[in-house]
Amino acid sequence: MFTTDDYDKFRELRVTHLATRFEELITDEGNDGLTPEQLFLTAADDALELRREHRVAGLIKKARFPLPAASVAEIDYREGRGINKVRMQRYAAHDWDSETLNVIVTSPSGGGKTYLVCALGIAACHNGYSVAYTRMDDLARALVIARGDSIKHQAMLNEYSAVSLLLIDDFMTVGIDPDAAADLFTILANREHRAATVIASQSGPDYWVDVLPDKVAADSIVNRLVNHAKKITLGEVDMRRELSEQARHADGYWE
Repeated sequence: MFTTDDYDKFRELRVTHLATRFEELITDEGNDGLTPEQLFLTAADDALELRREHRVAGLIKKARFPLPAASVAEIDYREGRGINKVRMQRYAAHDWDSETLNVIVTSPSGGGKTYLVCALGIAACHNGYSVAYTRMDDLARALVIARGDSIKHQAMLNEYSAVSLLLIDDFMTVGIDPDAAADLFTILANREHRAATVIASQSGPDYWVDVLPDKVAADSIVNRLVNHAKKITLGEVDMRRELSEQARHADGYWE
């Protein structure tokens, strides 16, 4: 129906998906009972959904989640884990740009913190928000390396300062040097009252203050994270061990 020249025009107008879907629908004999207007609107809806899916996939890829399939719906909400399903659903639907709350997730090692914060971040991507995931040690290392190039270093500070939702995993599991602490302060100061931050850690604010190298900066960093933050304290269930045991008993497992 459409020619090569037609598709060149569609590409220039950025409506190739719409044109392709419309052609598919209008040449399908099963749609003979529908008017051209109905087919066009259906094609428009399909093209918009495809564009949304591509955008979400791009946001998820850019965020660099270690668990890109994590889902709020698939979180284990059993008794004893300390996770409220309704509360998590609210976080999944949260308007991060309008209400820039911080969330602090704590649990012992293996408690499922990483899965939970990835699930929240992926839900945010599905709602169109920009998200960045990083472990604290990776962030500190990358910032210190970038200091050798002032332009790259500033660009990195700007990136982590501007993203709608910043997820920092394994917060203060490993100590950081004064330069990294100064950069962390800059990022959090830039985000205060402007963008939301989710922290996952095995420890709590008192410990963070003790291990950060500069006590004045430590108070400022922790204060910015903790004040008015929502807190999720996971129970003692060792999810890492349970998943390992499940894998061990699955068909085809070998050591």
